[in-house]
Amino acid sequence: LAKYPEIKTLMGPDPHLKWIVSGMVFMQFLACYLVKDLSWKWVFFWAYAFGGCINHSLTLAIHDISHNVAFGNKQAKWNRWFAVFANLPIGIPYSASFKKYHIDHHRYLGGDSLDVDIPTDFEGWFFCTPLRKLLWLLLQPLFYSLRPLYVNPKAITRMEIFNALVQFSIDLIIYYLWGLKPIIYLIAGTILCMGLHPISGHFIAEHYMFLKGHETYSYYGPLNWLTFNVGYHMEHHDFPSIPGCRLPMVKKIAAEYYDNLPYHQSWVRVLWDFVFDDTIGPYSRVKRLCKLAKES
Repeated sequence: LAKYPEIKTLMGPDPHLKWIVSGMVFMQFLACYLVKDLSWKWVFFWAYAFGGCINHSLTLAIHDISHNVAFGNKQAKWNRWFAVFANLPIGIPYSASFKKYHIDHHRYLGGDSLDVDIPTDFEGWFFCTPLRKLLWLLLQPLFYSLRPLYVNPKAITRMEIFNALVQFSIDLIIYYLWGLKPIIYLIAGTILCMGLHPISGHFIAEHYMFLKGHETYSYYGPLNWLTFNVGYHMEHHDFPSIPGCRLPMVKKIAAEYYDNLPYHQSWVRVLWDFVFDDTIGPYSRVKRLCKLAKES
């Protein structure tokens, strides 16, 4: 910032985010109507090939919204409520809990018992062979959602209760209008596309230590178009208040700080290497003892 103060102008809300997210939400509601009479095999096909991609993208929109980039820091509540709206096609309440823990991920990156993005000792010990690592990728949504309750349980907030009430109310309305298949389409898509799916490569690419001494990596490939530029992850951790749409500008302005860092060229290759490279697994994370952990 001292060398490139113009980066500060990139901070602030993304005026297009709310419209893009709203379009995605309504696209999924339309898809719910369209899949209601399909056979089950096609429900699951479209859940994996289309709906799950939208839902995974929405989880990354929620990631951006958790940094108040939809309406700005002065409208924090609007960001929380909008995240609940973005959550609707995901089928399971997610946004309020994610916000609660994601701040710790930035504040205590790799912090033992604080950053719940770090796999547990059991995960690192058990999922150590190619077949088991493949299973771990398939079950990643389960570990991602349950790990916080084991590693760093926090009191349920009013926003989480609101998130759950709104989510399950919409689920019931969809079920009443169009039956069970649209509900399965939404939830199955979320689970499948947060598991073994090309987009899910970002979970591994972001902070697994593929090269010793480097714990955070960016990815500059085309899948950023579907993921609100979450691939610009080094840039995001440097400037979390800059919305994803402007992160490429950070790299362009301060190229000398990023061009010489290692980065991933393919999320599919990341998944392949994670499964078949014996030196990489759930243990391949930097874990540090943070001050707060010492005091607790």
